[in-house]
Amino acid sequence: MADTRPSPRKKALGRSTRILRVRTSVIIMAVVVLAVVLVPPLAQLDQQAVDLARKLQPPSWEHPFGTDDVGRDLLLRCVYGLRVSLMVGAVAALAATLIGTAVGAVAGAFGGWTDRVVMRLVDTCSSVPHLLLGIFVVAMFRPGVWPVVVSVALTHWLSTARIVRSEILSLRSRPFIDAAISGGASRWRVTVRHLLPGVVPQAGLAAVLMVPHAMWHESALSFLGLGLPAHQASLGNLVQSARGSLLAGDWWPTLFPGLFLILPTLAIAGLAGAWRERLSPRRRSELML
Repeated sequence: MADTRPSPRKKALGRSTRILRVRTSVIIMAVVVLAVVLVPPLAQLDQQAVDLARKLQPPSWEHPFGTDDVGRDLLLRCVYGLRVSLMVGAVAALAATLIGTAVGAVAGAFGGWTDRVVMRLVDTCSSVPHLLLGIFVVAMFRPGVWPVVVSVALTHWLSTARIVRSEILSLRSRPFIDAAISGGASRWRVTVRHLLPGVVPQAGLAAVLMVPHAMWHESALSFLGLGLPAHQASLGNLVQSARGSLLAGDWWPTLFPGLFLILPTLAIAGLAGAWRERLSPRRRSELML
């Protein structure tokens, strides 16, 4: 029988590729954080300042990303937009993770008819497209940050609920759970003291991966005019306002907001992938006990 194990050379190449991916992701996230924190106070410029005499200027030393259709500095607008999008993504991901963890924990820990009812609710909600349900939620409020956060949180907890439920069902078959139940521990105590701590790593990984998804969801809503107000800088608003400029041949008002959306997404995905690879060996060793 042929040996299907990878050769030492392929192992070394794969390890080098993973290290390069992680380092690149760390550098990108460091640049993103520094830009969000340092650029606004150092620039000493008003990101809402209009200068029609300098509208749609290409990138230059004075304006590294150029200017938009009313003469505002595009670098500053992108930084402010990234700050808003990251804040919306982080808060919405945290809220969705808490909802999904609670729902998945109840379904997995109690089982029986509770599990069946809860998971049918999850399946029903999953049948509706996220964006369509998000549009329905934000349409009930005025445009703003918090309606977008609520919209993302209420439409993105489903995958976390499934992950937490499956992890809890796996943990319930472990000997230490049987020992706790035999010792007289109630179901709530077993869930809080033993099951929930075991799903924290997977729930945390799901929350990290949800941040870029939430950023794209916010950008899509803002692009459609249903997210943040048009005057407020967000990456979706910047791309939406640059549509006319792109048709006229001015590429920079669309390119740079798009890069500010894509690069953090790739960096977070790279770091989350490294986190998943570190969790997997430990998880396999635990299941072998």
